[in-house]
Amino acid sequence: MLTITRVTLTFIFLLLVQGLFAQEEVQRKIDSLQQRKEQISLQEKEALKKEVEAIMMRQKDGEISAEEAQKLKEEAARKRALNIENKLAILDNTIALMQRNGGVVNVEQDSSHYVTKIEIGWGHRDTDHSRIFGVRYSDRKEPKPVVYDRRTYSDMVLAFGINNAIIDGQSLGDSPYELGGSRFFELGVSWRTRVFKNSNFMRINYGLSLQFNGLQPKDNQYFVADGPETTLETFDVDLRKAKLRMDNLVVPVYFEFGPSKFTKTDTRIRYSIRNQFRIGFGGYTGFNIGTRQKLKYDRNGERVKDKLKRGYNTSDFIYGIGAYVGIDGVLLYTKYDLNPIFQDASIRQRNISFGLRFDMD
Repeated sequence: MLTITRVTLTFIFLLLVQGLFAQEEVQRKIDSLQQRKEQISLQEKEALKKEVEAIMMRQKDGEISAEEAQKLKEEAARKRALNIENKLAILDNTIALMQRNGGVVNVEQDSSHYVTKIEIGWGHRDTDHSRIFGVRYSDRKEPKPVVYDRRTYSDMVLAFGINNAIIDGQSLGDSPYELGGSRFFELGVSWRTRVFKNSNFMRINYGLSLQFNGLQPKDNQYFVADGPETTLETFDVDLRKAKLRMDNLVVPVYFEFGPSKFTKTDTRIRYSIRNQFRIGFGGYTGFNIGTRQKLKYDRNGERVKDKLKRGYNTSDFIYGIGAYVGIDGVLLYTKYDLNPIFQDASIRQRNISFGLRFDMD
C-alpha cells in the first residue's frame, strides 16, 4: 500500500499542476506565434493591394506616368516581400528560442499595444543567474499577436457531496454506512479541448485530480483489518465518530457535449460555453496514495481521538466511470469506482459518489 504524508502529497500535487500549467502556457505562446506567421503574408498582401490602388489612382489622375507607376508598383512589391521574409525570420527565431530555453518570454509594448521588444530566456530577471536574449523591432502596423483559434481551455475543478458503497448482494438502502456522514471531496485541474475544427459540440475534458472518499459506519462499528480481510466490528465503547478515508490521485477523461456561442472577427475565433448546457461521460484511473481511519470516543471520562494510518487492504489501483450535467461551470456530478474498495474481501464493495462539481476558469 502506498502511503504519503499530507504535506508531501500537497507538494507533489502542486508541482504537477505548476508543471502542467507552465507547459500549457509555453505551448499557447508558441501556437500564437505560429498563427501570427499565417497572418503576416495576408496582411502584407492586403497592404500591397492598397498601395497599388493608390498608385493606379495617381496614374489615372495624371500625377505620374505609366512608366513611373510601374516602377513604384515594383518597389512596393519588393518592400512587402522583404517585410514578409524578415518578419517570418523574427518569429521563427523567437519560436526556436522558446523551445530551446524553456519558453520564458517577456514582451514589451508601447501605449498603443504594438510589440516593440521580445525577450526570450530562462531564470529570473532579478537574479544574477538570469539569461535573457532580446530581439528588438518596431512596426507601427504590427499589433500584438493573438491566438486566432483557441481550441483548449483550462479550469480548476472542485467537487463535493455524499459518498457510500454498493455491496454485492445488497441494495444501496441496506448499506452499513451513514448516508449523510459519508462524504467525498475532489480537487484538481482540467483541460477542455474541442474535438472538431469547425464545431464545438463535442469536447474532451481531461486533467489531474485528488479524490478523498469517506465512509462512516453505522451502529457503533469501525473497520478492522484481519489478514487479507477488512470487516466491520462493534467498538467496545460508544463512538462519537468513526470514519475511513481513502485518498486517490487520478487522471479523469470525459467526452463532453453541449452547445456554445460562436464569435469570429478578423483576429480571432472563439467558442464560449458560458451559460450553456453541458453533459459529460467518461472515467478515471489512478492510484490510492493513502488510507486512514479516525475514531472519536470517551473512555474513563477522557475524550480520545485516534488516527490510524494503515492500508486496511484497500485497492492500490483505482479506476471507475463518471458523469456530470449542468449549466456553465455548475454541474451535478456522480462517479463510481469499478475497482473494489477492499481488494481481497470475500464480498465486494465499490465506492459511489453523488454531488456538485464546479469548473472554475
